[in-house]
Amino acid sequence: MDITKADFFKSSAKAEQCPKPDRPEYAFIGRSNVGKSSLINMLCQRKSLAKTSATPGKTQLINHFTINDHWFLVDLPGYGYAKVSKKLRSGFSKIITDYLGNRPNLMCLFVLIDSRLPLQEIDLEFMNTMLMNQIPISIVFTKTDKLKKTEFDQYINNYKSQLLEHWEELPPVFISSSTKRNGREELLSFIDELNEKW
Repeated sequence: MDITKADFFKSSAKAEQCPKPDRPEYAFIGRSNVGKSSLINMLCQRKSLAKTSATPGKTQLINHFTINDHWFLVDLPGYGYAKVSKKLRSGFSKIITDYLGNRPNLMCLFVLIDSRLPLQEIDLEFMNTMLMNQIPISIVFTKTDKLKKTEFDQYINNYKSQLLEHWEELPPVFISSSTKRNGREELLSFIDELNEKW
């Protein structure tokens, strides 16, 4: 797939404000500061389509982008950032829960994982909740350029082994680096395959 057009569509504070679910949709989520906006910009080859920030927890709305006038890419609020107030954290949870429970056109939820960290309890809890609610997920490891190859291989293998202690099988897994543009072709090919099932 080649992305020839990527435009901001709208921001929503709740699921009922989201665009009509009339096309396939792919959402990106992760703990704050996982590199979500950078990954979205890399996929779309736009420097500032999704707003990046040095302040974790900045994305507080559901942001829809139209891609090639054919599908939606969705930038969701992050989760699990301690410095965001409790009121906002609970708001994030409600926004995320409402969105995920009310988008019949959601083809896949990409859960971003910082490749420099071991399995975090909050990530496992979030992914378990998604699987229990039959929401299709894929895992995207980010910031892989910050690790040596031997370190990364060991880390990925350990991470997968830990997940398999809880799950019978793994969802699709992608390796990415926004800096080196790794994983772009694989992610877009995966989305293209799912689009054909729409």
